[in-house]
Amino acid sequence: MISLFPLQPEATNKRKTRVFKKRTNPIKGQKFIDHMDIKLLNRFINDQGKILPARITGLSAYQQRRVKSAIKYARILALLPFVGQDLS
Repeated sequence: MISLFPLQPEATNKRKTRVFKKRTNPIKGQKFIDHMDIKLLNRFINDQGKILPARITGLSAYQQRRVKSAIKYARILALLPFVGQDLS
């Protein structure tokens, strides 16, 4: 095909399609999230002590709210740190 405007690039229909990997739910339908279960709650905070978002952890919105409340309650009881360790 001859283009009327030879200096312009030809239109390409190649679009990158995003492939999303289905994340497995780490809690698997568990309704009650215990604030004393520190090993479980450590999976949902990073090394700075911040709560990870649901798009990273793979939790549902309901479970994310329960985990958030459990982490905050565990912080008040001094079971989890408010901030992470400073390595400097």
